[in-house]
Amino acid sequence: MSAIYNENAIKKATNVTINSDLLQKAKAYKINISKNFEAYLAEVVRKREEQRWLEENKEAIDKQNERIEKYGCFSDGIRRF
Repeated sequence: MSAIYNENAIKKATNVTINSDLLQKAKAYKINISKNFEAYLAEVVRKREEQRWLEENKEAIDKQNERIEKYGCFSDGIRRF
């Protein structure tokens, strides 16, 4: 699976405001906040890009589904499921 962003790009400092109690607990557990935030943000971006792709390709997907409903799938006669 290819990355949705350049994982080798330089890191950039930024400010994030989070709940102080949550921050204290994360530090107590020695949670790498930057690493976990980056992983979460990458997942959010991946989901948004997936949704955007589905929206951009909705017409083609709908047409393909209609064609399959009407004519079936090319492998209908050879599938074992």
